[in-house]
Amino acid sequence: MLTRTLEPEVMDTAAEARDYDAMDHSEVNRAFVEHFITYSDIVESPILDVGTGTAQIPIELCRQLPDCRVTAIDLAEYMLAVGRENVRRTGLESRLRLERWDAKAMPCGDGSFAAVISNSIVHHIPEPIAVFAEMVRVVRPCSVLFVRDLLRPDHETTLKHLVDLYAGGANTHQRKMFADSLHAALSLAEVQSLVTQLGFPAATVRQTTDRHWTWAARKS
Repeated sequence: MLTRTLEPEVMDTAAEARDYDAMDHSEVNRAFVEHFITYSDIVESPILDVGTGTAQIPIELCRQLPDCRVTAIDLAEYMLAVGRENVRRTGLESRLRLERWDAKAMPCGDGSFAAVISNSIVHHIPEPIAVFAEMVRVVRPCSVLFVRDLLRPDHETTLKHLVDLYAGGANTHQRKMFADSLHAALSLAEVQSLVTQLGFPAATVRQTTDRHWTWAARKS
């Protein structure tokens, strides 16, 4: 198993934000939203998106759920700036609010949200238990937590194969960002250990693609 190698918690340069937004995440984002909707069965608002980046996922969520309302948070101001442009361009300002919040200490009350979603924030956090605990705190009882992130490969050769497969047409900086993110990701066992500390069964976390794990659970 590769050793986890941390990357900066906040990707906050203009180049990183633009390069990230320019990468084609559409298929992955669409699948994430579809899987969340299917798991949730009935989706209520407000929804919290933790680690929204450039707001691609909440935009896709609003497209698929015309009545939903979303608060999307990130700590990276350059990411949020690009996200605000994306929201304005899609005309979703009335339904999609972007905020600069620290996911480890969110400035909102317990049970503030009807669902919490997150895609690809966990690998940025040195001690992810704090973010998981905050997600559990701010979601209402009986509501859905739906979290997905990259899965750290077992071997360097597997990592290089994933970069070639999914970022083969990207520029050098984009390929490096993806490789660094895979190095910083958690293993399946590590994620399962974290959720059990918060009272959730390990089986609520499973590998869902060759490069992703998903935690899908309801708060009791």
